[in-house]
Amino acid sequence: MAPPPTAPSLVAPEGPVTSRNGTVLPPYDTTYYFNQLIDHNDPSLGTFVQRYWHTWEFYESGGPIILFTPGEINADGYQGYLTNGTINGLIAQQQNGATIVLEHRFYGYSNPYNNLSSTSLRVHTLPQAIDDLVYFANNVDLPMPGGDAVKPGQAPWVLIGGSYSGALTSFTVVNQPETFWATYASSAVVESIVDYWGYFEPIRQYMPQNCSADVEAVIAYIDQTFTTGTAEEINSIKTLFNMNLSHLDDFAGALRNNLWDWQSLQPDSGPDQQFFQFCDALEVKDGVSAGPEGWGLKYALNAWGTYWANTYYYLICGDLDAEDCLGTYDPTQSYYTDISINNAGRSWEWIVCNYMGFLQDGAPLDYPTIVTRLVQPIYDERQCTYYFPEAFPSPRAPEVDVINAAYDGWFVNHNQLFFANGQRDPWREATVSADGLNRVSTPWQPIEEGNAFHTSDLLTENGVVDATVAAVQAKGLAYMKEWLAGWKPSAS
Repeated sequence: MAPPPTAPSLVAPEGPVTSRNGTVLPPYDTTYYFNQLIDHNDPSLGTFVQRYWHTWEFYESGGPIILFTPGEINADGYQGYLTNGTINGLIAQQQNGATIVLEHRFYGYSNPYNNLSSTSLRVHTLPQAIDDLVYFANNVDLPMPGGDAVKPGQAPWVLIGGSYSGALTSFTVVNQPETFWATYASSAVVESIVDYWGYFEPIRQYMPQNCSADVEAVIAYIDQTFTTGTAEEINSIKTLFNMNLSHLDDFAGALRNNLWDWQSLQPDSGPDQQFFQFCDALEVKDGVSAGPEGWGLKYALNAWGTYWANTYYYLICGDLDAEDCLGTYDPTQSYYTDISINNAGRSWEWIVCNYMGFLQDGAPLDYPTIVTRLVQPIYDERQCTYYFPEAFPSPRAPEVDVINAAYDGWFVNHNQLFFANGQRDPWREATVSADGLNRVSTPWQPIEEGNAFHTSDLLTENGVVDATVAAVQAKGLAYMKEWLAGWKPSAS
């Protein structure tokens, strides 16, 4: 499964927290609960329990309330976003604010219903997620002194998100602009795209040149062989990789896993990271690295197959056979049929299939490609009918045009919305920093870019090791200081 556009987790320090005035506060991992509406269009359906985490470590009266949701994942493990180990905490420290991490509906243990069936997921929509943020801000009584008197209008609220939740930040202020005074969106995937071959473009552009040259050559050979080759030639490739999948698009598509490892990189990632181990397997021969052109098809094909068979397959599949791990044509597989809660992959697939797309496949014929062209959008759209047969009796494309029209996508234009992006981010092409888009940064909607990876600016440590990330973070802090200075209460 393709990695979702998720912000990196950050574990908070254990033990009690001490505020600026010396008061001992609850630990960062203290869980609080909010009664959220199941359906904002029909309040009569009642509420469900939504988890959140909160600290007022830096808070002083009049300071902002800083709200963050990690989006499409169990939020337990993101308590570090309460601290100054993140841009959230840096803003709180600078502005005397309090921080909150709120779990997104249908992820972790914040579920309106006790399963993830298609019937339950009917209220798992972008408008409902937006309304959750707004309703929470307007109705929560925070467990801190004066926490019942810091609603929007009484205190400035800042909404922060990264990746999908960065897009949700942008969508929220477009849809309901009155709640949040200032917003910060990191690597925000604001443009919904069905055929998202652009995911691999930043990887191709920034990965080691010898590695990209050889990966392109191997993929071109596999695609050609699988399309026009003999059974003997096809079986030779299967034997080399020790992967006997029944469907050739499954085989070729599985090789995307080596490229998906790029998404886990950050500025301080060393050469031991999985992506670089893959490139070393292809490009280092007898202790010597290939030049920019790589070693060529024959060596690279054998090296990739050997690395996959002897090392990589076990890392992603363990003891599972290839069909159970990487096959996509059996609708009875548990990853299609498991409807239990706390299954982030299934909850995200619902958003993918219905709304945002991001189907990651090969580039058009007039572009170089580092992943197979045998995988096209219909490959994923078919799987939507396995995950959600009641909602998808036949394959259909996600409604990306409806989403982009509703929330302005690449062309969002809103006051006091800060965008932070990274040139090496595989999700860059869905952000306002996409190639060829040429969006202009303005004082009311700044667009700051670092030579960084996915949501790198959210983590304080990345600014320590990368000056371009530090510059983005400094700009974000400066804009928050300026914008929050202009806030005035509208309610007592």
